[in-house]
Amino acid sequence: MKTDIKKHASLLIGIFILYLAIRYWDGAVDILVLAVSAASPLIIGAVIAYILNILMSFFERHYFTKSSAKWVKGSRRIACMCLAFLSLIGIVALIIGIVVPELVNCTKHLFAEVPAAVMNLLAYLEKNEMIEQYVVMLEEYLVDNFSGMEDKLMSGAQSVLSGVGGVMSSIVSVVGSAFSSVVTFLVAVIFSIYILLGKEKLGAQARKLVSTYCKKRADKIFYVVDALDDSFHHFIVGQCTEAVILGLLCMLGMWIFRFPYAVMIGVLIGFTALIPIAGAYIGAGVGAFMMLTESPLTALLFIVFIVVLQQLEGNLVYPRVVGSSIGLPGIWVLAAITVGGGLMGVFGMLLAVPVVAAVYKLVKADVQKRNPIEVTVTEKTEEQES
Repeated sequence: MKTDIKKHASLLIGIFILYLAIRYWDGAVDILVLAVSAASPLIIGAVIAYILNILMSFFERHYFTKSSAKWVKGSRRIACMCLAFLSLIGIVALIIGIVVPELVNCTKHLFAEVPAAVMNLLAYLEKNEMIEQYVVMLEEYLVDNFSGMEDKLMSGAQSVLSGVGGVMSSIVSVVGSAFSSVVTFLVAVIFSIYILLGKEKLGAQARKLVSTYCKKRADKIFYVVDALDDSFHHFIVGQCTEAVILGLLCMLGMWIFRFPYAVMIGVLIGFTALIPIAGAYIGAGVGAFMMLTESPLTALLFIVFIVVLQQLEGNLVYPRVVGSSIGLPGIWVLAAITVGGGLMGVFGMLLAVPVVAAVYKLVKADVQKRNPIEVTVTEKTEEQES
């Protein structure tokens, strides 16, 4: 009897927790949102540490590897972490240094063209004797609405006075939100530094906890975590590689077709392409705006060029570069991006591909374990088709 109770205890507890979650769903969601909000600096810091660890590990593999001096071993961790931070800051500063000045110059050029455009419009209207018609229409409108103009002005003034308090509260709210964001970011960076400095110790402690409290399932948990880590690692590397390829292809194509701002727009599109599939269109929108200052026709042709390039890259380059780096076939990459984007937007696109890759790897390994002969034949067939 005791054995049966112990056997079904976990099932009963699970059913009870599920009942509580369904019964008090709104409260559970509020608690979860509050917990995530409170822990957001730590979550952001962990994400920053995970991304920077890729650069940091690269530098550690090449930081005086043949030297056995004590100062080399003692300085390896801090030096490589600083190099990782400086590399990331340098890349962002380079992109901003290339993109922002050109964007400011284009905006100034656009506003400089506004007076001439207004004068041309007035000359066109005067030539076609349309100004007098608009003046007569304006006079008639003012006469028809003059009787109620005073009341409207008074009510408008009262609305403005009553809205001053709302504007001040909005300003205070914006300033408070900006200050909170800065503090959150600083705390996240500090937390990421602590993680990077003691990543081996933290990893060993986490494994010890899992091994202690999940003895029977510890190996499976480690296997799943390692699969997720491998997928996210290769996805980040593959996504960055794909962004560089797209930026170079865009730059090369713009040089061939003699579009202006080739270097700047190529860098911008390469940066925004870190967002899967849809990111390049963000950079393309900025590039089209800049080309609009040169010629509307040039901007239109550039949009057509970007659409064609993005279709070719999204269907040929992206599935092969990112898909091959994480071991996921191209069709599943496209499926993961489509479903993830539909569910959670840009964040869903970034999250779906590595998660699906990890699930694909785990399912494939399980199927191969259960049917080794059939899976081997299927893999050979897929290699021959590819």
